[in-house]
Amino acid sequence: MRNVVLALSLVMAAAVANAETKIGFVDMQKAIQTTAAGKKAKTELEGDFNKKKKELEKKEADLKKMGEDLEKKKSVLSEEALGKKQAEFQEEMLKYRDIVGKSQVEIQKKERELTAPILDKMKKVIAKLAKEKGYSMILENSQMVLFATPESDLTDEVVKAFEKEK
Repeated sequence: MRNVVLALSLVMAAAVANAETKIGFVDMQKAIQTTAAGKKAKTELEGDFNKKKKELEKKEADLKKMGEDLEKKKSVLSEEALGKKQAEFQEEMLKYRDIVGKSQVEIQKKERELTAPILDKMKKVIAKLAKEKGYSMILENSQMVLFATPESDLTDEVVKAFEKEK
């Protein structure tokens, strides 16, 4: 029985080796950023990011000033007043950290919202292109691809097809 399974495996491996396997890859990040929709999403995201960044920089400057004031008045304040001021400063620091964390989550969420429809359309375009061109498999170019011929890179072709799709 074992010999039959081994023989069957060898026959299947030989059949797969004889069949022409056409594999390509797409740099998804580059493809998304190259499309008009991707550029628009990037611009919108950068606008939101810069707005949040300005708000955070203002809060950071306020905290820095508060810390400097506390340090200057440290020697003249009573122990009770100093403790109160330090507690206020710590509370403001915690609020700032919370705002920073929430801002990062909001930006990531916005990025997903903006890129999800682009990614969905991109996957459909890739599937259509694969069928038309006879590809068995199209991979996403990532750190895992160690070598590929330039002809295997379908990124530009996918971008052109994406832009033609409505």
